[in-house]
Amino acid sequence: MNATEIARAVRSGERSAFSLIENCLDRVIQRDGTINAVTRLLSERALDQARRIDALVAEGIDPGPLAGVPFGIKDLFDVQGLVTTAGSTVLASVAPADCDALLVSRLIEAGAIPLATTNMDEFAYGFATDNAHYGITKNPHDSARLAGGSSGGSAAGVAAGYFPLSLGSDTNGSIRVPASLCGVWGLRATQGLLPIAGSYPFVASLDTVGPFTASAADMRVMVEVLSASSLARVDVAGLKMARLGGWFAQDMSPEMEAALAAFCTALSIRSEIVLPEVATARAAAFVISASEGAGLHLDRLRHSPEQYDPAVRDRLLAGALVPAPHVFRAHKIRHWFRERMHEAFLEADILVAPAVVGPAPRIDTPVIEIGGQPVSARANLGLYTQPLTLAGFPVLTVPLAIDANAGSGMPLGVQLVAQPGREDRLVALGEALERAGVARARILED
Repeated sequence: MNATEIARAVRSGERSAFSLIENCLDRVIQRDGTINAVTRLLSERALDQARRIDALVAEGIDPGPLAGVPFGIKDLFDVQGLVTTAGSTVLASVAPADCDALLVSRLIEAGAIPLATTNMDEFAYGFATDNAHYGITKNPHDSARLAGGSSGGSAAGVAAGYFPLSLGSDTNGSIRVPASLCGVWGLRATQGLLPIAGSYPFVASLDTVGPFTASAADMRVMVEVLSASSLARVDVAGLKMARLGGWFAQDMSPEMEAALAAFCTALSIRSEIVLPEVATARAAAFVISASEGAGLHLDRLRHSPEQYDPAVRDRLLAGALVPAPHVFRAHKIRHWFRERMHEAFLEADILVAPAVVGPAPRIDTPVIEIGGQPVSARANLGLYTQPLTLAGFPVLTVPLAIDANAGSGMPLGVQLVAQPGREDRLVALGEALERAGVARARILED
């Protein structure tokens, strides 16, 4: 059941929130020894809240639009009474959070139930959820493959059927990459739309937060609850769509290329737009991420470098060495590229691009091919997501309705990009694609 179906059943009294949460907890216990999506189960809190939801329903009081719906929380959002680890042991001695992050609070106020915190790349610096402290999160559809990152636990938890909703963050692709590889819906919201209060930062200039969901209908409810606003109902028939070419049309695996072509054919997308200097934009995102991330961690790196995941520590140290003029130039490129994105939207309402180069890489050979050369998946899975990061525009990752018996059988996703603040267009288009059978989340069944 997706979140919309669960809430409808709980609000009507057809389904007990308590029994539903018990089942979800059992599912995590049974499956997560293999998948490793969850870092901490919030069993007592979840069951207590489920009892309260059931009591409200019994009294004839509506608990909210997400009544009884379990959700996962990327371990960089504050959860009252817990240490916010951000996927690291560096913060182990920090005081527990005295309140929930604002987005967590909004979900609870809407009747949703926090079930677990989820695994991530340390300090959100990676595309693999390969964590030296908490282990690798494995893809629910093939445990020999990566789930993607950095919000891999949140995406994998939805795909594994633990919860139909979860919270993630996206700086360079940390929602979009794992959503695609795990086959769920993921939204990088317009920068500034969703409050980051109570979340651990990475790169202030680029950070966003957003949801993963099991359906497009769930995405609508999530965006409305998280943003504390209503989304307009958009007639998608009038939307002009164009495929991004150039950088976004190269280096795809044959499987991704065929899936994207089929998607564009289904939507009768014939227009193509080539953004200028995309490689430069991606380089600018690397520079800004490295330098700002290093600045955030510099004091701790000086005093306790051994506590960091070695792969993350090395990149943060490298970021500390980036000369200031390079950072200044990267920000100039960021503003320039944003203007080029605005210009692209003079020709189209929605831009379409691949989310990843191909199916999830294998854990034992974590590489992808770019320009005919094998490169690290951990650093390069954001090949198509990272350039779009600079603009701060909203991007919805759409899980394609792919035959699980064709090719690798693994999920793939595409990015739909809209103008700032036009999440209404993205969600409405996602709902239409889901109804038409073009898009579908891949959720493990019991």
